[in-house]
Amino acid sequence: MRSAVGAKAHRIRWSRRLGQLRLAGRPGGGLRRYDRLVIRSGDSPHLRKERGAFFTPPAIADYLAEWAVRGRMASTRASSDSSREDVRVLDPTCGEAVFLLAAGRRLHGKVPSGRNLSQHLFGVDLHQTSLDWARDLLRDEGMDAQLIKADFFDVPTPDQLGSPLPLMDAVIGNPPFVRYQKHGPEAQAKARQAALRQGVRLSGLTSSWAPLLVHACAFLKPEGRLAMVLPAELLTVGYAEPIRIWLRNRFEQVHLVLFERLQFDDALEKVILVLAGGSGGCDSFSLYHFEDSEDLGRVRTMENLTAALTGAGKWTDLLLPNRQRRIFKRINDQHMIPLSRYGSPELGTVTGANSFFALTDATAKKFGLSEAAGQLRKIVPPGSKHLKGLTFSQPQWRNLLQAGEPVWLLCPDPDDRTPELRAYIDYGKSLKVDQAYKCRVRTPWWRPPAVSPPDLFFTYMSHRYPRMVTNSIGSTFLNSMHGVRLREEAPAPARFALPLLAFNSMTMLGAEIFGRSYGGGILKMEPREAAVLPVPNFTAMERAWTLLADDRRRLDTQLQGGRWTNVVKRVDEVLLGEILKLSAEEVAQIQDAARSLRSRRMGAEESATV
Repeated sequence: MRSAVGAKAHRIRWSRRLGQLRLAGRPGGGLRRYDRLVIRSGDSPHLRKERGAFFTPPAIADYLAEWAVRGRMASTRASSDSSREDVRVLDPTCGEAVFLLAAGRRLHGKVPSGRNLSQHLFGVDLHQTSLDWARDLLRDEGMDAQLIKADFFDVPTPDQLGSPLPLMDAVIGNPPFVRYQKHGPEAQAKARQAALRQGVRLSGLTSSWAPLLVHACAFLKPEGRLAMVLPAELLTVGYAEPIRIWLRNRFEQVHLVLFERLQFDDALEKVILVLAGGSGGCDSFSLYHFEDSEDLGRVRTMENLTAALTGAGKWTDLLLPNRQRRIFKRINDQHMIPLSRYGSPELGTVTGANSFFALTDATAKKFGLSEAAGQLRKIVPPGSKHLKGLTFSQPQWRNLLQAGEPVWLLCPDPDDRTPELRAYIDYGKSLKVDQAYKCRVRTPWWRPPAVSPPDLFFTYMSHRYPRMVTNSIGSTFLNSMHGVRLREEAPAPARFALPLLAFNSMTMLGAEIFGRSYGGGILKMEPREAAVLPVPNFTAMERAWTLLADDRRRLDTQLQGGRWTNVVKRVDEVLLGEILKLSAEEVAQIQDAARSLRSRRMGAEESATV
């Protein structure tokens, strides 16, 4: 006869770690721990990723259940609520029931007499295989739950007719992290409508977790508790601003738990734990940092953590100690101005088919197209990897041309009827380029609206840091970067000074705070985010430039050689130290803050290089 653990283990078909699953029994039986990803028949890593499903580490599930379930039981016990033991818990995307199991263990033996746990545990999931597995795991530990197969956005809320679920004392779980591009228009509209019914208007760029979080709280009692695993982008992305506002307005207390390490083996996304309760709103958050989920056991309550005051906008600065946040704000207010005071960042040319409209010199010669005939314009090749220094120069462009990079943009006169152009247009039709969306909606389809050459290029998708680059040859650019056209009131040296002076720790810290962090360590700055990037004010810029102008070529060589930290050190010495007269302690605090946020975004790779 199989042991209790062995009887359960035979159901496991495959495990990512050496084909083995680490199991540990507990008095109630069942699977208590498992390492990494377990895949059953009818499922696969690819399918799980497509629907945003990742196994939650048991340490996280236990921690959230402890706070939400036992905390809710304690609060109702202290009140005059006659239903103080009648606690109900919902996981709106229950998967394999890791959260329901954790909640059930805390409710076991504490429910009113004559009831079983199925009247207290509720789960919803669209994936039948997961529900079957969840039911088996619950039964293995002597539990049961009401499990519903449905798209959670189709489940009516308790205030609607036909709702299969009552109001809950706790909502816990780990909603799927699925980007908006993976959702069809109908699914996106349904999700946004569900959030709108709760007074939260979300944009079409919103990932799946955001509307699900709002919809789930429609099932929560006013004084109930929410405990969720969410992507760390909650703190940083613009589309999450309605969620941040809603959290502050909906809950009396909100606690945020952050981890230094990735918590999901098959996902690059960093996560944050959100623990919220009560109603009526709050003006502060409690913040706690852990290295890893296994450290959660050190803190069993979130009630007495130091509060971090927040304003509107992103919460990236909450990742910093209060002292560093205050220093950054003071210096920013006194000595820095937004980049938009120099010139507004703008999008590059949107062609609809870069592979056709961005030509190599060989392709241009093959079809007889030329700049002299007004058919081509110089461009920086798509992407920003070609911008390695402080200036994009004619010799650099020539080297890219000779290397076979696409350095020409097709942008002929609309009245051009030359046979050379007609041959290339016919070639594009044979590739169905004219059927691309951006081509279909413009006339003629083969003439993209080229943006006039900017003074500066701005790398909006960055690995380590965003950069400005002087456009010394007057080339145009595509939408793989931004352009900055300097205003008339901007001082004359700005065109060459800003790309160098942007290598100061205040500006680099500002990029981390105002930019968007994505999986894999990418930092993205859309035009409106780049517009608020803090840069030295006009006076500080001109004074610093007089001290650094003669050093520009040497620093440019260091930058192209990968020694960017040397450049930052020198610019900090001049701008922050000599010009702004910051103390050594203040400079060190800003440098540490920039390094901390950059390392957090990039992970181990940055830690090894700084």
